[in-house]
Amino acid sequence: MIRLEITAVCRTFLQLSFLALLQTPVFAQSPTVKWEELTAADFAKAIQQSQGTCILPIGILEKHGPHLPLGTDLLNIRYISVTAAQQEFAVVFPEYYFGQIFEARHEPGTVAYSAKIQLELLQETTDEMARNGCKKIVIANGHGGNESLLPYFAQTQLAVPHDYVVYVFPLPEHLDQPGRPSVKKPDDMHAGETETSHLMISRPDLVHFDRAKQESGADQKGLNLPDTLYTGIWWYARFPNHYAGEGALATKALGEFDMKEWTGELVTALRAVKSDSESLKLQNEFYEKSRHPLDTK
Repeated sequence: MIRLEITAVCRTFLQLSFLALLQTPVFAQSPTVKWEELTAADFAKAIQQSQGTCILPIGILEKHGPHLPLGTDLLNIRYISVTAAQQEFAVVFPEYYFGQIFEARHEPGTVAYSAKIQLELLQETTDEMARNGCKKIVIANGHGGNESLLPYFAQTQLAVPHDYVVYVFPLPEHLDQPGRPSVKKPDDMHAGETETSHLMISRPDLVHFDRAKQESGADQKGLNLPDTLYTGIWWYARFPNHYAGEGALATKALGEFDMKEWTGELVTALRAVKSDSESLKLQNEFYEKSRHPLDTK
């Protein structure tokens, strides 16, 4: 009888131990891709595993119609970056929203840093990333207002020598692949059908469909200028509500299709960056020649 009781106790202990193991996090051989979640020791291992390749996802804080969160661009691009890095290992920098958004300063919640701070902070950030072993930095953009800022920043890397390379991964231009669900509104540029569909994948809990029709996202056509002219007020003239399109038309199917395509493009870019052995060599050659340009003639 005593022996049977001991056996039963042992069996119960083994069962409880097994359940505890199932509930205990099992650390995979690969560390997390998120910079902020790594320990110092695991960070060093992750940098080695990534071959010094890191992603800096950049978004913004701005109004996204009446129904999406201020950080929509950042939420989407960080989702894409983390998902891509899990497929092609890279270290993903924490939330970065210090971009260009002067055109939304009239809306609540917008944080618009000066142009000087935008460039200085971005330079300090990439310098610090490189000091920590990120010698190939992919700036993944999630915000349309950064599309001019980021190529310019990449160009400024030629002003002084750097021991790392900056690559800019812009917003995708052509997600319109075969099989993509059709977009119903032509002016679907901001917080409309497409962007709302994307957030339905990255953070569905933050989409407020019941508010999507509270404001108009129609083009107000406030300027009468030819397309050959550009003025900074163009966006406000057309979309003063900071809403372009109709978010209520969003679908999960469109979001799933686009986010998969977007992630695939970044995975391809990461693989190209990892195999790139020429950019840094050419940079160093350029730096050397630019120090004494007359000696090269």
